[in-house]
Amino acid sequence: MSDTPPDRLSNDPRSQFYDEAVLARGIGIRFNGEEKTTVEEYCVSEGWVRMAVPRALDRRGRPMTLKFKGTVEPYFHEATAPKEE
Repeated sequence: MSDTPPDRLSNDPRSQFYDEAVLARGIGIRFNGEEKTTVEEYCVSEGWVRMAVPRALDRRGRPMTLKFKGTVEPYFHEATAPKEE
């Protein structure tokens, strides 16, 4: 597995861009310079993220999402394992 996050990733298992191995590794998103925790899907090359709207549900009971355009910077979370000396 590479150290570069994929160009596009979704956390919805029904999406073709869903990748359980990458999500299990832990991925973070910096959008327009700010850390975001409610990102449902992102695309670096097109410059957008889909974020969940608090307390709003669609007709199927899933959280509603809005698409925002800007600078997307995905990264893998650092491992918190202690280093041996």
